[in-house]
This record gives sequence, C-alpha cells and structure tokens, in this order.
Amino acid sequence: MGMKRLLCVLFIIVLCLSGCEKDTVTNDSLFSLDELASFKDRAFIEVNNNKPYFTYDELQRANEAFEEYGELDELGRCTYAIASVDQSLMPTTERGDISMIHPSGWHSDRYDFIDQENLYNRCHLIGRMLTGEDANKQNLITGTRYMNTQGMLPFEEEVADYIKETNHHVLYRVTPIFMGDELVARGVLMEAKSIESDAIEFCVFAYNVQPGVTIDYNTGDNHLDESFFEGDEQNDYVLNTNTLKFHLPDCENI
Repeated sequence: MGMKRLLCVLFIIVLCLSGCEKDTVTNDSLFSLDELASFKDRAFIEVNNNKPYFTYDELQRANEAFEEYGELDELGRCTYAIASVDQSLMPTTERGDISMIHPSGWHSDRYDFIDQENLYNRCHLIGRMLTGEDANKQNLITGTRYMNTQGMLPFEEEVADYIKETNHHVLYRVTPIFMGDELVARGVLMEAKSIESDAIEFCVFAYNVQPGVTIDYNTGDNHLDESFFEGDEQNDYVLNTNTLKFHLPDCENI
C-alpha cells in the first residue's frame, strides 16, 4: 500500500472512531465542541494536542500559494477559509471599507468597558494581514472584540511575522464553529503549519465571547452580564497578556 493511500485510510479510521456529531458546517474536520472545556477567562484553548487536522494532500498542495473561501451555507453563515500564505498574498494597499458586509447574527451594540466600545467586529477568518481580503462576505463573521484581538490576532501576527522574515509558506485554515442553526459562531478553529520548516504549528479554538456580556448565539442579541462585575465597585479588570486571564487590579498574579 502506497504512503498516500495509507494516510488516507488512517484518516478515515480516525474519523470513524471519533464517533461524535460535528458542530462545524463544513470541512469534515474531527473537531467537536463536545471536546472543549467551557470558557474560563482564556481567549483560546489548544485542540488535538495543538496539531492541525491537515491531510497529506493539503500539505502537498501548500508548496505553492493559494487561497480559498467556502460558500455561505443556507443560513448565510461562513463555512471555512484556507490558504497557503506567502508574501505574494500579503496586502500591498490600504485597508478597504467592509462596513457594507453584515455577517450572520450581526448587531451594532456598544459597551463602554470594551476596547473601542463595539461588542462585535467583522472578524476575518483569514486575517487581512495575511491575504489582503477586505469586503469578502465569505471571509467575515460576527465575532466579539475579545475573540478578534485576544483570541485570533496573536496567531495571525505570529504567522505574518514568520512569513515576512522567511518568505516561506504557511498552510492556514480557519473554520467557524456553529451549534445547530445558531447565527453566531461559538468560536473559530484555527490551524496552521509552516511548510518549509517546523517553526509554525498550532491548532486552537478561539472562544467567541466577551467578558461582561451575555450573548444569544441564535440571534446575536446580547445584554450586560452583571455577575461579571459583582464585588468590584470600580468595575475595573486587568488582562494579563501572557496568560490571557482577567484579574482584579490588586491581584498578585497579574
């Protein structure tokens, strides 16, 4: 049995043994929300021992740059985005206007304790710094400011910095994870693997949450989570940028 065929067989066996209903709407990944711990002050969690689910064929294809964005599903939800990123795909122009795009579950709600006040951002599945996409409705989802900046951005910057330094390729895929017919994703599965070296490799789930706000994922409706502020008269919290956990201002673990 050839190596390529053997790897395909092994992939099918693992898929069958997973035995759980997939929450993602596409991609046939082995990922399920059932495997995750609930959000507990962390912007993301490692999945599959931090190993991406890329197949042999996908990795072989990544020797050359490409980008692909899945079609919206019947509910108007984004499905996936995958690219083999090198410097040829990275943006060379100023950021364009994306305000005309209204992803599934979109609301324009503001809270004064959120950075820049907007609860939701139009979150790129594949960050603009990697492929230069602007008003691409197949690449934009309704995501919290917290997920955008604390969950996704660190990984996007890691990949972008590596490519700028080496001009190597990084196979990069982001899949929004929905439950049932909900219009707002519970988070995104982010996978990456550098092709010419082992410098980049991760598989993480970034939670689509906003500390201090309760979200109805069916519709995108939201309201203040007063319990988040109980016991703190000043309503001030400090984010430890190393652990990505929130602390009271006098906490010794900041």
